[in-house]
Amino acid sequence: MYFCLFPQKKPLSAIIKEVCEGWSLGNHENFALQIADATNFYITEKNRNDIKNGSILRLTTSPYQTAVQLHERIQSSSMDAKLEALKDLANASRDITFAQEFINLDGISLLTQMVESGTERYQKLQKIMKPCFGDLLSFTLTAFVELMDHGIVSWDTFSVAFIKKIASYVNKSAMDTAVLQRSLAILESMVLNSQDLYHKVAQEITIGQLIPHLQGTDQDIQTYTIAVINALFLKAPEEKRQEMAHILAQKQLRSIILSNVIRSPTPINDEMAHQLYVLQVLTFNLLEDRMMTKMDPQDQAQRDIIFELRRIAFDVECEPNSGSIEKRKSMYTRDYKKLGFINHVNPAVDFTQIPPGMLALDNMLYFARHHQDAYIRIVLENSSREDKHECPFGRSSIELTKMLCEILKVGELPSENCHDFHPMFFTHDRSFEEFFCICIQLLNKTWKEMRATSEDFNKVMQVVREQIMRALTLKPNSLDQFKSRLQNLSYTEILKIRQSERMNQEDFQSRPILELREKIQPEIMELIKQQRLNRLCEGTCFRKISSRRRQDKFWYCRLSPNHKVLHYGDLEESPQGEVPHDSLQDKLPVADIKAVITGKDCPHMKEKGALKQNKEVLELAFSVLYESDEYLNFIAPDKHEYCVWTDGLNALLGKEMTSDYTKSDMDTLLSMEMKLRLLDLENIQIPEAPPPIPKEPSNYDFVYDCN
Repeated sequence: MYFCLFPQKKPLSAIIKEVCEGWSLGNHENFALQIADATNFYITEKNRNDIKNGSILRLTTSPYQTAVQLHERIQSSSMDAKLEALKDLANASRDITFAQEFINLDGISLLTQMVESGTERYQKLQKIMKPCFGDLLSFTLTAFVELMDHGIVSWDTFSVAFIKKIASYVNKSAMDTAVLQRSLAILESMVLNSQDLYHKVAQEITIGQLIPHLQGTDQDIQTYTIAVINALFLKAPEEKRQEMAHILAQKQLRSIILSNVIRSPTPINDEMAHQLYVLQVLTFNLLEDRMMTKMDPQDQAQRDIIFELRRIAFDVECEPNSGSIEKRKSMYTRDYKKLGFINHVNPAVDFTQIPPGMLALDNMLYFARHHQDAYIRIVLENSSREDKHECPFGRSSIELTKMLCEILKVGELPSENCHDFHPMFFTHDRSFEEFFCICIQLLNKTWKEMRATSEDFNKVMQVVREQIMRALTLKPNSLDQFKSRLQNLSYTEILKIRQSERMNQEDFQSRPILELREKIQPEIMELIKQQRLNRLCEGTCFRKISSRRRQDKFWYCRLSPNHKVLHYGDLEESPQGEVPHDSLQDKLPVADIKAVITGKDCPHMKEKGALKQNKEVLELAFSVLYESDEYLNFIAPDKHEYCVWTDGLNALLGKEMTSDYTKSDMDTLLSMEMKLRLLDLENIQIPEAPPPIPKEPSNYDFVYDCN
């Protein structure tokens, strides 16, 4: 051990040489310095600025020497020696400096050879040394995953034999849990990082072979399994994706995910929630093709669907040869008007708008066939009205489909940090269509409650959107529960909610009230500032994000109680509560902070192209600039934490807090304070202007002289 004040301006090689000479250790080129903590990362000229005064350093063998030793040790003929070497390799491979040296020795090829053929030799010993074999393979795959995570080696370099071997571990009915986890992680990375490897992996792994892993109780295995399914889904060509969608929609797989994962007694962690959200998004994105397909008014097959809607609604058969052409046209026009289409003569034109295109017609047909009674009731109920209050079914269905696509973000790529999956969409094979059927009935009900006319169409759609969004926020577990929640959100209830919110945010406009607001605002802003700084003192756990999302690597940052220092450091796992500031290795004096940078201007958003393209991650990114060109980079876990930290850091720098969260807090607290101060003036009319000052009296004889 070496307690180091570490002169930053002195070359690293000179420091190591000085230490080696002081301890008579020989050639200093065979040694290096490591941080003596859980990370054990090697100190290089590139990362030396991360070291803080007072850090404890360890003098150890250089990355090259360590790599050479481990390269030899993992080829030992002794099982125990090999196992210990692979364990050390798995730990050492987390450091990029060591990883580079080991890869330069062709270490990746050695590990893949061990997986392809070397393990065959140990399988003979598996019956008598099963735990040892599992550990051996587990550490081999762990080291491989850690080395590949650094992005030094391309995934395209691996052979079919290696892929087959990894796939075989996944396809086996009974396999060591750690080996299965690493194998699933490798397959996911292969698929996501190489289109060529996708085709090779897809030949070895099917969704059917992955299903048994979802039926267990290990949530980590279930998470990795769904991640592989998502990766295969995401990278599949269009024709293959439709086939996979059919498999995913099958009741067996959906029921397994619903019963073994979503409704499992084990609480769903963030990573599982994210993978379920990704699966939900990818499934709904299959609707994009129909959503962006215009109807061809000359296509007879598509026109037949409209004829079918007419037939079901009015219980008539299409008889193209009966009656005169003019009579038939008049009859069709009348019926299409009753169906609520905008274009009564040729309703096919209504479906040329994209979005929602043909998806709206698909939904209407599904509703007519699978909820026939409700469909007929809505159409006939509105077509028989004479008071201009009829709800146009056709126009409503088209606009509703467009709205639902916007709510579910159909066609957008999954967000990197979102966990917003809805259990109810996993309860039905045709969940989007059923979702539409519930919402179109809601729309008709709300239309009647509002006594709306065609001029009120947009107002009705706004109310329906609010009803749907409020019901979804409650995360119903089933479509029936969603329907029940909507029943409690009638138009009257929405008006009450709006009135309540309006009262809470009421903006008084009289001059005395405005002056009072201006007087109170600085007090409220100071209160918000103190809250932000207190939150920074509590600290936040941030996840490290790279090309592979699921690394479970965290770091923690918090402000010291005296608001003078930011303490931060890496963590092995997500903490359950606050992390004491004295356990965080690194410090950044607030006085050294020059600026807070957000969004696309952050250096880590410029460096990582994949993250840069992700709008949601971009909106959560911020950096602290200190010294001349050094940065401390953050990606907040959510929008709330992003606002708290950017506000708090700006407050420390004496700058204005401008986040949406601050504006919301200001409005809420200001409204509450105003109501409290004006409580005694309830039902008293406050004048727009203060009363006039009376004229001076002619004399002051009424003044009493106290002397």
